[in-house]
Amino acid sequence: MPSLSDFTENRLLGGPEPLSTYAGKVALVVNVASACGFTPQYAGLEKLWRDYGDRGLVVLGFPCNQFGEQEAGKAEEIAAFCSTTYNVTFPMFSKIEVNGTGADPLFQWLKQAGPGPLGFNDVKWNFTKFLVARDGTSVTRYAPTTEPKDIAPYIEKLL
Repeated sequence: MPSLSDFTENRLLGGPEPLSTYAGKVALVVNVASACGFTPQYAGLEKLWRDYGDRGLVVLGFPCNQFGEQEAGKAEEIAAFCSTTYNVTFPMFSKIEVNGTGADPLFQWLKQAGPGPLGFNDVKWNFTKFLVARDGTSVTRYAPTTEPKDIAPYIEKLL
């Protein structure tokens, strides 16, 4: 069975990074967008990263333009927006697709490992969150409407 550590992704402003870098950590993997109604959740994601990062949480952001073209910018624009608007310091990765034939392999795995309600596998919208336990295989999915602060109790249990 695959685990988070089996994937390598490109950093937003850098090259490839094996996700094995985060082995043994609890990971919150999120498809993000700069022009979405849920974009203010960046602040909550950053708070989780700052509150729990030293205890073993990592937040991993993956920009996606598949939903209403809400992440149309280039990598430099996305990085500048995240930094200046929300002071994002958690790891950000290159823009990807999360659904369809071009779906990134990481998100193909996340969708199967943590299916949505009624077994619905496709990501419904930006800011869908996948919580991955320290073992790298146990995955729980949270809807875009779930605020990051509401996931904190589940993160604490995994830490």
